[in-house]
Amino acid sequence: MDYEQLVDNITPTIYEGLKRAVEIGKWPDGRAVTPEQREHCMAGVIAYDLKANAEEERVGFIDRGSKAEGEVCGDDHSHDESDKDQVLKWAE
Repeated sequence: MDYEQLVDNITPTIYEGLKRAVEIGKWPDGRAVTPEQREHCMAGVIAYDLKANAEEERVGFIDRGSKAEGEVCGDDHSHDESDKDQVLKWAE
């Protein structure tokens, strides 16, 4: 069975079980999830999310909103071209 077939066989129930195993670090029977199992579970959760859920419903989604042209955030600072230069300096 290849990776795509494996992901296609994840049901909503299996998805919830994998997600819970990652969240609490235990299987339903109380056994601890190993680090390797946790990685595999997370990969399954992400793969299922990409296949079955809209972006805003996926694990880890952060709604950053959107701004119309010319709109600025509510912070009390300027939004001129010098801000871009400062960001680039921090990134170096």
